[in-house]
Amino acid sequence: MSTSSLSRRGRRSRRARLAVAAACILVAGLAVHAFADGPVGGFAGDALYAALIAVIVAFAVPRAARWVAPVVALAFCWAIEVLQLTPLPRAIEVAVPGSYFVFGSTFQWIDLVAYAVGVAVVAAVSRPAAGSSRDARTTPSGGAPERRPPEGTPSR
Repeated sequence: MSTSSLSRRGRRSRRARLAVAAACILVAGLAVHAFADGPVGGFAGDALYAALIAVIVAFAVPRAARWVAPVVALAFCWAIEVLQLTPLPRAIEVAVPGSYFVFGSTFQWIDLVAYAVGVAVVAAVSRPAAGSSRDARTTPSGGAPERRPPEGTPSR
């Protein structure tokens, strides 16, 4: 089997896991919205929103380094939150009904923390396991230097 087909299979497998993760995060977010009120529900919902964005980015760009999706998601979420300091989200909602669910309406500094927590969880979960050959050289030696015979030993 060629290296490129193994690589494609790995990407497909990763994308399938990301799709399942996105569905689970979405269900959890809907459950939080339905059953959790107050600051805890708001914080959890914001963290899940950021986590979902990170998973979507990872799904859309499967060849990107593992740190890219969390960083892009955090930047996106923080930009949306800071945008709430302007009248732009309200103007967009007037023009595009339902955009409130993406842009929100009120800036809250705690939301910035919630987004960071959600993205950090995704980053921690998506890291390769210790000792894993993922994202590393796949030679049997794992990138170790080649062994050389002691000096003075005749070569074969």
